[in-house]
Amino acid sequence: MDAVPERLTVGLVQADLRWQDPAANREHLADLMDRVPGCHLYVLPETFTTGFLGDAGTAAETMNGPTVAWLREQSAARNAAVAGSVALDNAAGQRCNRLLFVMPDGTVRHYDKRHRFGYGGEDERYVAGRSHTVVEWLGWRIDLQICYDLRFPVWCRNSRAFDLQLFVANWPAPRVSHWRALLRARAIENQAIVVAVNRVGSDGNGVDYPGCSVVRDGSGERLLELGAREGVAAVDLSLERLREFRDELPFLDDADRFALD
Repeated sequence: MDAVPERLTVGLVQADLRWQDPAANREHLADLMDRVPGCHLYVLPETFTTGFLGDAGTAAETMNGPTVAWLREQSAARNAAVAGSVALDNAAGQRCNRLLFVMPDGTVRHYDKRHRFGYGGEDERYVAGRSHTVVEWLGWRIDLQICYDLRFPVWCRNSRAFDLQLFVANWPAPRVSHWRALLRARAIENQAIVVAVNRVGSDGNGVDYPGCSVVRDGSGERLLELGAREGVAAVDLSLERLREFRDELPFLDDADRFALD
């Protein structure tokens, strides 16, 4: 896409993932993306090839593996960016939960999950990420985050000048009220659009997931929300409208300045 569009069309892919079956998940997610053609960005759930902590029973993947190759193929074929997280080995051979943002020209940007879900044992499986990643795509500055990061507003705060904060998740059903409240809070405090994609169904560990993927504008108002079933939907986002809102209410200018260790 050569010209910057007036609207960014984002496709939310809320999937019921196949446990420990990367090939089946890739095929299924491609079929789901086909239902919402013409998007500029498609967003898949967290650990979309295996389910959360489901990689133990699968072959180790790297950035040179089949899933990154598949993401490049999907992005090029759709002329759109595709984003979602995968459990894979980094360059040092350490397993991480990595959010991949792939563009049609083959460029891959990534963010490694900072906050590992210790309550579920994720800290015993993966190494923690150490840095933020903000991707520029079609004139938008997009901050990449994964699931549990949502609970930590200092890490998520808009000190990096982003327009859109992207969360991919396997957020469990018992805490869906937290999911909704925290996403709205992140949008309000950061004056940024929030796009959050969760999975549905049950995984191989018996954990149930509620879906409730959502898009909120910079004032926290809901633009789109999916229910508890598998499904896809697209939403058009306006960068001009976001900038006008920030100009009218310049709250970010008054934010405290500090740096993380």
